[in-house]
Amino acid sequence: MKRRVVITGLGPITCIGTGKANFWNHILAGKSGISHVTGFDTQDFHARCGGEIRDWDPTHFFPPHRLKRLDRYAQFAVASALLALEDARFPWSREAPQSRVGVSFGTALGGIANAEREHLLFLNKGARGVNPTLALQVFGGSAHSNIAIECGFRGVGTTNSNSCSSGVVSVGEALRYIRDDMADVMVAGGSEAPLSPLTYGAFDFIKTMSRWQGEPALACRPFERDRDGFVMGEGGASLVLEEYEHARTRGAHIYAEVLGYALNNEAWHMTTPLPSGESVIACMRQALASAQLEPGQIDYINAHASGTQLNDSNETACIGAVFGPTPPPVSGTKAFTAHPLGATGAIETVLCTLAIEEGYLPPTLHYSTPDPACDLDVIPKTGRWQPVRYAMNNAFGFGGINSCLILGKI
Repeated sequence: MKRRVVITGLGPITCIGTGKANFWNHILAGKSGISHVTGFDTQDFHARCGGEIRDWDPTHFFPPHRLKRLDRYAQFAVASALLALEDARFPWSREAPQSRVGVSFGTALGGIANAEREHLLFLNKGARGVNPTLALQVFGGSAHSNIAIECGFRGVGTTNSNSCSSGVVSVGEALRYIRDDMADVMVAGGSEAPLSPLTYGAFDFIKTMSRWQGEPALACRPFERDRDGFVMGEGGASLVLEEYEHARTRGAHIYAEVLGYALNNEAWHMTTPLPSGESVIACMRQALASAQLEPGQIDYINAHASGTQLNDSNETACIGAVFGPTPPPVSGTKAFTAHPLGATGAIETVLCTLAIEEGYLPPTLHYSTPDPACDLDVIPKTGRWQPVRYAMNNAFGFGGINSCLILGKI
């Protein structure tokens, strides 16, 4: 019999709020965190908007000597893990390491934005101007490594870099580690800090980001007829995953159960989805099979819904192929948080978990002009209060990487 895996802690850090309560209150209030980018001059770009975290103060989480070794990407990772562990009331100590507790994390770009800033220092001041710990900051694995060091977790340690699927992959792989008895507890999540000129500009150059020039909050418009691209954001989220009996024994609050997971690759194109949609369809069906569920049992889908013309219409067709003419309610929640790339899947897993816990389906903000190519039951503007037994979370990324996660009420 497979070991059951449950979620006992949540730690989001996003442009709409840090910590579970702040994050969820903004979801309920229908407030977007998208604004004009202020961290650098965007005049050379067509895109102008982003999901910046304006009130981030790392000294709330780290003493000065730790901050010297943590770039913004790693700060979001470690701080979100600490928030999730606090929410789970899970005991940890560096002085008492735990070998059955591991970390599974995801990121698309890791510390690349920090490397960009340090390179400018190198050009202006030479090697002596560069942070001496740069080599320890730029690699993607610094996220899970620093969480493990901070908390004394000596179990499985891994960071994946599966573009925008990374956050869901981190949770799905954590599910596997616990099911396969390689761990009893896993901290799983994703982190991203890509808002710097070269990194931001690279996505602007390939015309994947929204060029909206009106009110910034309206820049991300999933499933809308006039949508024109995604809005880049930053942030992170961690979840504490735990073997069911382990959680019960210590009296943990259980939010939801992680039931199914699937991952595949389209082997087609770096940015354009496979026209037939067969790999996305297979991914959703494999996740359902992993969860031992039928399509009609899913009550809610948090779609990838990046806000690009092709990806939203392709996902719609794939959902239709799996769920038939009456699919479950769907929302695209990047209109709240923007799209923090590899962190997004983890953030939206937190959101799905809270949807199950609270019985509330979050809306697709600003959705008013439906696209005939996206003929889903899109939840518009205001969310719905209704019970959620099973939820599906889709995350698709560059390179044709598709991932799908299914959560259930315990």
